[in-house]
Amino acid sequence: MEITENQNDISQIQAIAENLRIPWAVEVSEDGRLFFTERTGNLRVIENGILNPVTLYTYGPPFVNRGEGGLMGLALDKNFLTNGYMYLMYTYEDQGAIYSRVVRIRLGGNTVSEEKILLDRIPAGLIHNGGRLKVGPDGYLYITTGDGGDRNLSQDRNSLAGKILRIGTDGSIPSDNPFPDSPVYALGLRNPQGLAWNDQGILFASEHGDRTHDEINIIVPGGNYGWPLVTGVGEMPGNDFISPVLESGEDTWAPAGITFVTSGPRSGQLLVATLRGNALVAITFDESGTQAVHVERILSGEFGRLRDVYQAMDGSIYVTTSNTDGREVPNPGDDKILELHSFISS
Repeated sequence: MEITENQNDISQIQAIAENLRIPWAVEVSEDGRLFFTERTGNLRVIENGILNPVTLYTYGPPFVNRGEGGLMGLALDKNFLTNGYMYLMYTYEDQGAIYSRVVRIRLGGNTVSEEKILLDRIPAGLIHNGGRLKVGPDGYLYITTGDGGDRNLSQDRNSLAGKILRIGTDGSIPSDNPFPDSPVYALGLRNPQGLAWNDQGILFASEHGDRTHDEINIIVPGGNYGWPLVTGVGEMPGNDFISPVLESGEDTWAPAGITFVTSGPRSGQLLVATLRGNALVAITFDESGTQAVHVERILSGEFGRLRDVYQAMDGSIYVTTSNTDGREVPNPGDDKILELHSFISS
């Protein structure tokens, strides 16, 4: 599919926070506070457009920030303003091995308390840790995990690596998960880092290919997406692997956070933050919401590596850069959180 380039009007983009250390995930509460994680271990907040210089919380040992690990996913409870619950995912070390865990914390004022481990000992490593958290329309917590550098784990239904997982916000296993008594919701993934639902309730995920053939997938319960046996659009006799709705071919996007636009001229488009691709990719779908019909690159080369994209309830769109992660020469003021204004018009 042909990819078009948008002529960027960066005058309509505002950096609302600068000099950050690998901002990884963003979420905005109903009262307008913007919470974000830094992979180095910090949970931070922007209130009334101003970055609080004091971190809400900073993780210490056994937490580790090595390679692609650290403090990654962030999600707010649907009743966050009432109960203060937030969900985080981070890597830690135990007897020389690296794992990820998903926890629930409570935020009261600017004080973090009551960490409860919801899911633990997810295989992790210096690469391919997934890390995205989202509370779905059904109220359950969805988690992306990578293969941690061991590709064989992705096809192992007994392993939590290389999967999309689904649990209750109390850590319970939903009774309608596809595999009994298992948090595994989908398998055969290499390093998924984005989750988003369209207005029809269809779940999409971004997936890092092996150098090329990055993917955008529709996730179905029990679906197997083929890694490491198949990458991109391909078939393997005797297997019912699910092909992506879109793949990058021989280009490298390294897609991370994704969000659907719900208002304005780009309503219905899927925005994809890309790392190696150094752009925001906008995907238009047909009326079914399942077939990509147009792909456009936005902000191409303007801000370097992009890690997350998030649309708040008021329609504002936020993008984080990831130029201090050791894989790019940082620009002045990196890393940043950007707020996109009228430039987003198509």
